[in-house]
Parts: sequence; C-alpha cells; structure tokens
Amino acid sequence: MSDNATRQFISFTVAGEEYGVDIMAIREIKRWTPATVLPEAPDYVRGAIVPIFDVRTRFHGGLTEVSPTHVILVVAIDELMVGLLADAVVDIVTVAADSIKPVPEISQHDQTAFLAGIVSVEGRMVVLLDLNYLLDRDKAVLARAAA
Repeated sequence: MSDNATRQFISFTVAGEEYGVDIMAIREIKRWTPATVLPEAPDYVRGAIVPIFDVRTRFHGGLTEVSPTHVILVVAIDELMVGLLADAVVDIVTVAADSIKPVPEISQHDQTAFLAGIVSVEGRMVVLLDLNYLLDRDKAVLARAAA
C-alpha cells in the first residue's frame, strides 16, 4: 500500500464502545426486527435465514434487550451472510491505512484475537474487527443456519 492509501469502515456502538468493520463487507444496514432463535445455537446467535450475532453478548456478556432503535449490519464473510446486532451506527470512517494501530497485547487473548486494529477518529477510539476471525469459532453454527 502507498503511504496515502485510505481505508473506510462503518463504525457502530455496542455497550458504549465503538467498533468498525470494513465498508466493503457491509451488504445492508437495517433496523431491528424480531428473529427466530436457532435450536442448539449459542445465545449470542440470533436469526434463521441470516444468523444474527449479538455483539454485546459476544464481547461483554449478557443478551441485548433489543428495541426498535437497534440495528443489524448484514456483512459478507466469504460466501456467508451474517448480521451483527449493534446499538447504533455511528459513521463512515475514512482513515489513512498507516494510522491503524495494532491491538495491544493483553492477557485475555481469546477476547482480543478478533480485533484487527485500533484507530483514533476525531478524539474517539474505534476498534476494528476482523470478521473472518470473529466468526471462525462458529463455522458449525453458520453451516447449520445456511442449510
């Protein structure tokens, strides 16, 4: 990449923290509508046609008490379509590729392995997600949902 290459992310909030996913992965952003729970699925997976991952449960614990103000970011990960349940969409963030900082190493590797980097935007920190790694542990759940 050249020094002036930029990257774009859609940022969203969950439990007061701001996260970002690559804008090219986003297929749709929609308001929350009730979903069908999949049998034998972890409690952070909601949905039948498009599995919906409850990001709050995945990162912070505790199910999201959904309301009409919540949003679902439908993302494409390889051939899979998955929804990410979030509190709100914040912004489209454009940053220089070289401004993305690595995630600090901390003791809870399992909680940070799916983070791709951190970027500062207008005085706030946006944690960038690695969608492939985030869902890697749940390929069996996704395969059942796609069937």
